[in-house]
Amino acid sequence: MKLHIKNGRLVDPANNIDAQHDVFIADGKVVGIGKAPADFTADKTIDATGLAVAPGLVDLSARLREPGYEYKATLESEMQAAMQGGVTSLLCPPDTDPVLDEPGLVEMLKHRAKSLNQANVYPLGALTVGLKGKALTEMAELTEAGCVGFSQADEPILDTTVLLSSLQYAKTFNYTVWLRPQDPHLGRHGIAHSGPAASRLGLSGVPVMSETIALYTIFELVRSTRARVHLCRMSSAAGLELVRAAKREGLPVTCDVGAHHIHLSDMDIGFFDSNARVNPPFRSQRDRDAIRAALLDGTIDAICSDHTPVDDDEKLLPFGEASPGATGLELLLSLSLKWAEDAGVKESDVLSKAVAKVTTDAARVAGLPAGGLKVGDIADVCIFDPKTRWTVEAKVLASQGKHTPFLGYELSGQVKATIVAGHIAFER
Repeated sequence: MKLHIKNGRLVDPANNIDAQHDVFIADGKVVGIGKAPADFTADKTIDATGLAVAPGLVDLSARLREPGYEYKATLESEMQAAMQGGVTSLLCPPDTDPVLDEPGLVEMLKHRAKSLNQANVYPLGALTVGLKGKALTEMAELTEAGCVGFSQADEPILDTTVLLSSLQYAKTFNYTVWLRPQDPHLGRHGIAHSGPAASRLGLSGVPVMSETIALYTIFELVRSTRARVHLCRMSSAAGLELVRAAKREGLPVTCDVGAHHIHLSDMDIGFFDSNARVNPPFRSQRDRDAIRAALLDGTIDAICSDHTPVDDDEKLLPFGEASPGATGLELLLSLSLKWAEDAGVKESDVLSKAVAKVTTDAARVAGLPAGGLKVGDIADVCIFDPKTRWTVEAKVLASQGKHTPFLGYELSGQVKATIVAGHIAFER
């Protein structure tokens, strides 16, 4: 199909474009910006007057719950959520059941996702067999099957020699290792940030040092191996200072933050709201402010949704018994825009700053062929109205997981259409 998107504000941080331009698409690729190529006749014209036209969003962490947890969510429901959120490329962690530690499982997931003809799914393979932290997986075979990196999800590696071996192997073959910095012992049974709020509520705490001690270990191993490491879901001011120093030193590290951690703190637990039970826990207001600043100065490379759908049976429980996790695919764009607005970014730059963190920068971190809209690029496009306000309600979420700490919030930024490889996958 040949598409003509007219009168829209093209926001393409990868190519330093933020201006009104028409976009022309044919054969799944961008064939013209501003001016139609010769002999171009559109099969469909989309009028984007008053709307922003951006590259499709790239989400660095979205649990699709398949295989194994279909009672929490299915590939169909979560891909529809991705389309409603403008997310055209997403990475899924390996903590499925069975774990993504064999090429056959990765190929099956890729095939299922491709058959739906919606978002591009890029699996992260398990770093160790069964995520047990003992034996390394066959990384080369998993890469051939379609894995773009290797992760332990939320499972720590107890034996540091195994982590060292994994980084040495990854460096040899130029793979990226995705690690969530958490000490395997400190705060292992904690459910909230160690601080006055947790003490008042009688909740066991997860100290900030569980993140910083893990970071010291990771950075020492990176110094030794020079392996490329991506740090997932940073949560503390102290941790971000260490990342800042590591980047100044020239270590090959990048990091992301979950969209909900940019806006909420441990005070938002309120009276034991289980929707605010997430991993890592919401930290103090000082930590939240440090996250916002680190996004602005580039210490944090990208924002992800950390989409983790949880069903009612596991969420509608006392805070300490509820499963951690929140739905986020459909909130990623709005929460990113809210960050740029709240951070005091110049009004004319809000869109480009916010869009960069969930397109260009995220694609660069993951090494994906996405995040831009120059001529010749794959036509993954998100068309949205930055001014439309919408209320987060369970009934408007396509995801099977309806639990988010933002229920009842009014947010700006509504996706009007999502285009994947030139095919209109969603129109509101």
